[in-house]
Amino acid sequence: MQTRLPTEERQAEIVAAALNLVRDISPVSITTGDIATAIGVSQGAVFKHFPTKDAIWMAAMKWVRESLLAKLEEAARAETSGVLALEAVFRAHVAFVIAHPGAPRIIFHELQQTADSPAKQEVRALLHAYRQLLLNQFKGGMKSGELPTGLDSEAAATLFVGIVQGLVMQSMMTGKPAAMKTQAEGVFAIYLRGIRAAP
Repeated sequence: MQTRLPTEERQAEIVAAALNLVRDISPVSITTGDIATAIGVSQGAVFKHFPTKDAIWMAAMKWVRESLLAKLEEAARAETSGVLALEAVFRAHVAFVIAHPGAPRIIFHELQQTADSPAKQEVRALLHAYRQLLLNQFKGGMKSGELPTGLDSEAAATLFVGIVQGLVMQSMMTGKPAAMKTQAEGVFAIYLRGIRAAP
């Protein structure tokens, strides 16, 4: 059994274990006992930090939202143009999924639920912030002349998220998240040609 950790550290460990387990197991099938075993504590110790399994998924989804957005925003800030920032964001998202393959599984699971749970609200907040980040890059690209002023930014944002989701879905089916990196280059090149050719 592990030694006692401060609350925040233990909560982070529980969330990390849940994300690790969900790489290979559906969130529905994972029990608090599975999570406890994964980190070497009792089930009671897990409940000491999270009152329910739903609370663990909520914390996991919050971690995904905050961590992914931080990576995407950092990638965008590091570039000097809207188009380069779009490519950097795309690559950062692919890299995040390869590093944390359990993250998209939680997102897809929550989106399938009919109830508007706190975890689902986190997914919605993530998608809203992600979309806003993309719209800002399109605006910058149009202002600099890299992108046509007639670009439908809303449609371009939807397509951007859609191609990432498509790559993620295929990687989940094959069980090879790292394969996304190989496919991503060609996919983004086609996407970029498309938005540059917009009327």
